[in-house]
Amino acid sequence: MATKLKGRDLLCLKDFSKEEILEIISFGDKLKMDSMVGKQEHYLEGKSVAMIFQKASTRTRVSFEVAAFELGAHALYLNANDMQLHRGETISDTAHVLSRYVAGIVARVFAHQDLIDLAANSDSPIINALSDLSHPCQILGDLMTIREKKGTLKGLRLAYVGDGNNVANSLLLGAARVGMNIAIASPKGFEPREDIVKTATEIAKQSDSSVLVTNDPLVSVQDVDVVYTDVWASMGQEAEHEERVKVMRPFSLTAGLMAHAKKDAIVLHCLPAHRGEEITDEVLDGPQSMVFDQAENRLHIQKAVLALLLG
Repeated sequence: MATKLKGRDLLCLKDFSKEEILEIISFGDKLKMDSMVGKQEHYLEGKSVAMIFQKASTRTRVSFEVAAFELGAHALYLNANDMQLHRGETISDTAHVLSRYVAGIVARVFAHQDLIDLAANSDSPIINALSDLSHPCQILGDLMTIREKKGTLKGLRLAYVGDGNNVANSLLLGAARVGMNIAIASPKGFEPREDIVKTATEIAKQSDSSVLVTNDPLVSVQDVDVVYTDVWASMGQEAEHEERVKVMRPFSLTAGLMAHAKKDAIVLHCLPAHRGEEITDEVLDGPQSMVFDQAENRLHIQKAVLALLLG
């Protein structure tokens, strides 16, 4: 399968153009349609994919493993504690060796620098399955879901309410790149990284869209097409959970907050959800929620990413 994306690393969405992002999404659409009619092409027949997971996972791990299998590849799940990394082998040595065995490396890590080090020392593509900085595959699946439900991306208005975490960072970059207007509402001290906001703002100028960061959730959701939230304490922040709940309670995605969005606005959450905290049952299980369609699309977008980058 000839594509200009073959051999590329996927570490952060800022490294991909609008056209490249849309190519991945469109291929995800194709693969989803193929699966619905029982069609399955083995774009990665005979290849192997290493999956390094420093962090626990449900959707990311399962979707990548199933994606590799359905593409005809073999996925090797590598828990960091079971590798020589746990005993002091360097990331660079690990990357040099693994890239001689496998067609690509999917890595879910704590520190984004680990991904940079893997990419610098691997001859095979590195795919970011989550880091403290970004979660690009999640947002590719989100954009696929939004276009699937709304018919377009350009000009739509998206609000993200809650912790300015890695998901918020990647949403800023992805939305700006495809021409969506995005507003992030976070408590003071919990906003997205300033350098990410600056980069997204520069990208938005080129795509004729807008970026807003506010501490007022009502401002962010006013007349928007999409409302998105995520957990208030990510993995590694468990000790801060109680304090974060106190600070972020006004940012809970409730029916009252949703009433300020457009009547046909959709709700997204990357899961797992802490029901009753960042989102209520009424909203998560309500008619505007596309959360489980969003979760399903992780599989189709992972297949697209693997096929286009490794095929």
